[in-house]
Amino acid sequence: MKTKRIGEWIEITIPQKWQGYTIERIMKKELLVPRKLLHKFRSERSVTLNNESKHWKQTHVEAGDRLRIQVFAPQELEVVPTFMDIDIVYEDDHLLVINKPVGIDTHPNQPDQTNTLVNAAAFYFQMNGIEATPKYVHRLDRDTSGAILFAKHELAIATLGQQLKERKIKRTYIAWAHGKVKLKKGTIDQPIGKDRHHPVRRRVSKGGQPAETNYEVLDYDPKRKASLLKLQLNTGRTHQIRVHLSFIGHPLLGDTLYGGDAHTSYKQALHAAKLSFIHPFTEENIECLAMPPKDTPLFKEEHVRSLE
Repeated sequence: MKTKRIGEWIEITIPQKWQGYTIERIMKKELLVPRKLLHKFRSERSVTLNNESKHWKQTHVEAGDRLRIQVFAPQELEVVPTFMDIDIVYEDDHLLVINKPVGIDTHPNQPDQTNTLVNAAAFYFQMNGIEATPKYVHRLDRDTSGAILFAKHELAIATLGQQLKERKIKRTYIAWAHGKVKLKKGTIDQPIGKDRHHPVRRRVSKGGQPAETNYEVLDYDPKRKASLLKLQLNTGRTHQIRVHLSFIGHPLLGDTLYGGDAHTSYKQALHAAKLSFIHPFTEENIECLAMPPKDTPLFKEEHVRSLE
């Protein structure tokens, strides 16, 4: 799909496959605009066809028409910008993928918390003239490093959120797990719920939410007595990989919350190495590789490169 930015507007050249569709159908079914945002666009006349404001239900588009949506209008900054060196893996007008370091939260958990990746992204936005609040599409635990996807405007967060819900955003992790995992490949399909005996911990529970983790053994290190795993999530439950690996008797190295041995240089041996998704506006297949932290000797660049 051909798109370009024109000031505060994204311009979409109507493709042949949308021939004859109404503007309303495109907005609801093709661009997956949620109801609240639809109302905003409609009331503010933020959608035009060939530079004219048209009736959404009655107007049918032709291939080659120019549909414009005002998605880049300035938005109020909702978090405190905080300078932090960030490793940008991918960026365009709509999206930003950052390689999160170990030891920082994805987002503030308290009103006065300002040392998170969201705060760092807000500072980057401010320094680069992006008048919006960065919206994270998914999260990583404080002590997990790797790729996190951010949206730069309301339509991007809405469409990417829907992709995440439909499991169209693929996240691939690498991890070191205690012991020798016997099966070369496998799927852990166990529901996860809260542990009522601990405020943070989760556990496999019959009454929990469905959770599915695919794994593949990449290597075994006899010195560490640990297996290097590639993992892919089919669901996105809190602590999912940590809970599932602990459940099968192979907790993450360093993950004391779920049965791993304590280590002085890391708290959990988990890195979100690859992020794959269909771009919501260009329909390109985007694949992002996040290199492992330089200060953590657990993972090597070739481990990530092997996922290409």
